[in-house]
Amino acid sequence: MENWQAIASTITFLSVIFFVMTEWIHLTIAAFLGALILVFTNVLTLNEAIGYIGNSYSTIALFFGVMVLVRAFEPTKVFEYLATQIVILAKGQGKRLLLGIVAITTPICAFLPNATTVMLLAPLIPPIAEEVGVNFVPLLILMVFVANSAGLLTLVGDPATFIVGDAVNVSFVDYLTRLSLGGVVAVITVVAMLPFLFRKIWHKDLEDLEHLPHPKINHPQVLTLGIVLIAGVLIFFVIGEMLPIPISPAAVALLGAALALLLSHHSKIDTVNNILRDVDWSTLIFFMSIFVLIGGLEKTGVVTSLSGVLAAILGKNIALGSLALLFFVGIVSSVVPNIPLVVAMVPLLKQYVVNIGLASPAILEKSFTGELPAEVLPLFYAMMFGATLGGNGTLVGASSNIVAAGIAEQHGRRISFKTFLKYGLPIMAVQLIAAAIYVTIRFLI
Repeated sequence: MENWQAIASTITFLSVIFFVMTEWIHLTIAAFLGALILVFTNVLTLNEAIGYIGNSYSTIALFFGVMVLVRAFEPTKVFEYLATQIVILAKGQGKRLLLGIVAITTPICAFLPNATTVMLLAPLIPPIAEEVGVNFVPLLILMVFVANSAGLLTLVGDPATFIVGDAVNVSFVDYLTRLSLGGVVAVITVVAMLPFLFRKIWHKDLEDLEHLPHPKINHPQVLTLGIVLIAGVLIFFVIGEMLPIPISPAAVALLGAALALLLSHHSKIDTVNNILRDVDWSTLIFFMSIFVLIGGLEKTGVVTSLSGVLAAILGKNIALGSLALLFFVGIVSSVVPNIPLVVAMVPLLKQYVVNIGLASPAILEKSFTGELPAEVLPLFYAMMFGATLGGNGTLVGASSNIVAAGIAEQHGRRISFKTFLKYGLPIMAVQLIAAAIYVTIRFLI
């Protein structure tokens, strides 16, 4: 590929990141314009750009489906009702509220993708914060940290863990025995930092619980049907791909959205136009644009060149390579969304272990179903931890971060890049160090 195209794609990508960080341009506009620049400079044709979006159709479809599903039941006021109950259970104490968010988010994220969990739970946060009298932005950011961290608990908790696990043919049970403890360490790290990062909320006490608003559930019969629908969607998220005729989470989410629209329309609790108007189109366009930008880097060979530099530095030292990879991927993942990063890195890492003679070329075949040599697995595990935990570093590091930012805007507040960075950098740094210690003790000693 011609050098000017590689240079153009790199400059465009870095410019988008710069404008997102400085907030001179709204992140969706910056990414959208960046993607269009690649098309108009002929780095990518329009068909190729749409193809890169199409390759990630499952992510876009999943997000759209869950957005519609959650929005369809807002008229029932179920989110306001649950928010009040959570504040009452926390007895108005900020520390209990923070720990409660951790306790609610962690088990759900063990089995559902983290961005999906944030979409389902985030609507609870603004009314909770309003009742306690605090800014809801830090609470949303905490939910994101927990969602990203708890995604390491199981193979299906985070798209990045699933992509890496699938690439090295790790089963669900093998993951539990080898890697889940690392997810526990990541969540404990967040809990340990709560009194320091969220000091104001930690010490907040709401003494007068009697005067809390007590919203009532609207349309209880519709909500009952909605709960059955959501429960079915969650069940099929977990078991759908294990059925004789596999059903992907994206297809399940779209069917759930269609049924939710049907229920809302025929019960007359809301109109289809209102529901679709309130979908977070800004977040969806941002993700589509990012997939195009990453596609430009892949097509022009930028990602491959970076992996070659990495291989030259690491040599055959697996222990040093694993730890270096954990921090390298962690830092890169803080500015590059971890899903496309992992998709690009997996084949490159496989090629690296083949080139240094530690694995057979057979692992490069798409049909390969065997196990990789045990001595190279720490490299892939380190990449998994780095990609997932590095996503906590900045606003653009993980899909759940962008989802939370979109939800905040819908409720009248912006999560700025600087605000997220204030919380994200300390969490990311401590978690990467903790993960490095875990990987060293568990796999390298």
